[in-house]
Amino acid sequence: MLQTISAINPSTHTYSTIKLTIGFNRHIFNRVVEQQALQLNLVFQALSDSTRREMLRLLAPGERTVSALAAPFAMSLAAVSKHIKVLERAGLVHRTVRGRTHICRLDATALAEANAWLQYYQQFWDDRLDAFETLFTESAKE
Repeated sequence: MLQTISAINPSTHTYSTIKLTIGFNRHIFNRVVEQQALQLNLVFQALSDSTRREMLRLLAPGERTVSALAAPFAMSLAAVSKHIKVLERAGLVHRTVRGRTHICRLDATALAEANAWLQYYQQFWDDRLDAFETLFTESAKE
């Protein structure tokens, strides 16, 4: 589906309407999918550490200062700040500054996206385990 441009030298200038439409849209779609996968990776990376999971639990009832968030842990404020930065990069925590005080609050949107991803696989495993249970029960009766 190549067409030539007649106003200019037709032997050297061609264009394709296919590459202008389909290829461009595919590229955008791939970028969106890649960005979603990258964000999901950051969420699971952040959740992989027990300290960060505990911080999220502490933030569930409401916002806290970094000092209040650091109190239950035997670590420096600098170490707590590094954990908070990982949570921020994953989109799980938002930090605001009021004067000299840093306030953290939970943003559960990223958790909901991770939960949706897990729900898909939960159904898969539920089906597999139900089939296994049926097989096991039938073989136990024999």
